[in-house]
Amino acid sequence: MNRNWLYILSLTPGLVAIYGNLTGGIFALGNFVFSLGFLAVSEWITKDFLSNDASDQDDFIPKFILLLHIPFQLMSVASLFYGIYTHVLTDYFVVGAALSTALNSGTSAIIVSHEYIHRKVKYERMLGKLLLFSAGNLYFYIDHLKVHHKWVGTNKDHATARFGESLYAFFVRSVSGQFWGALKIEAQRLKTQNKMTYGLENYVIRQLVLQALLLFLVYYFIGMIAVGAWLIQCLFANFLLEYVNYIQHYGLSRNENQRVTEEHSWQSDKFVSRFVLVDLSRHADHHYYASKPYHTLKTYHNSPVLPTGYAGLFFIAAVPKLWFSMMHKKINEMNLSTN
Repeated sequence: MNRNWLYILSLTPGLVAIYGNLTGGIFALGNFVFSLGFLAVSEWITKDFLSNDASDQDDFIPKFILLLHIPFQLMSVASLFYGIYTHVLTDYFVVGAALSTALNSGTSAIIVSHEYIHRKVKYERMLGKLLLFSAGNLYFYIDHLKVHHKWVGTNKDHATARFGESLYAFFVRSVSGQFWGALKIEAQRLKTQNKMTYGLENYVIRQLVLQALLLFLVYYFIGMIAVGAWLIQCLFANFLLEYVNYIQHYGLSRNENQRVTEEHSWQSDKFVSRFVLVDLSRHADHHYYASKPYHTLKTYHNSPVLPTGYAGLFFIAAVPKLWFSMMHKKINEMNLSTN
């Protein structure tokens, strides 16, 4: 079997979320339980999947799967609104559906957009921006490309978690730093072009205006409950983004004049993280060679390795004492340089 077909598993959270939004009741929590329950447990009991044979590196299948994520993500969000509009989703199940939808946005929107915004083809970058909009993200497109990849592992990068910093402290610092940083970067870009620095040509301002317009339309046609569900979806989806940033670089540091190498990011070869998250977990190679398509990323024997995959670490990272106990021991054992 061509290994690349395994990436089709990345569509399963979307299927579960859509089904839950259209069915309602306890099924509205379906993707929350599936992603942070079943997949999380699977990370701890499955072995690493190290295969990355060159013979499997054709482009059609990986590109096709990425494209499928776009309608799946849009249907996931649309089904959330539809479920509320038709009263299939009611009471606390609306919150469950919003969280389940957000978990899909964390994969089908943000992770897939991460792949697209690194592409050089204009329409692929546009698809990345569309996906980020569907998750309510305002800053990632600018900060990730212009700051994170340049300054990862240094104090100039808001998205690098510092040694001893909790997930929650990191979330506040990272989001605020990236947002204001992206806003200023866009203003500086427009200033050099003699354009209005904080007008609609500023990406961050434009995203804010479009999000406000969407909220107005949702309120007008569906109601305040749908607005609340959208805001919960956006908040949790972006919390998941920052959770990923948190575990990918936690505690690792480098000199500002030192080239980014495979030693400055945590990696994981767990089956779920590889194929449900389209090889995002091979993050060390991504920073070493940022332009490489996801299905060609490699594992390195000298890269720091996470205790398990991304899904499996979520509730560990959510409890700072557990996270520090596990990760600080690993950092000390590997004699890693920390910030």
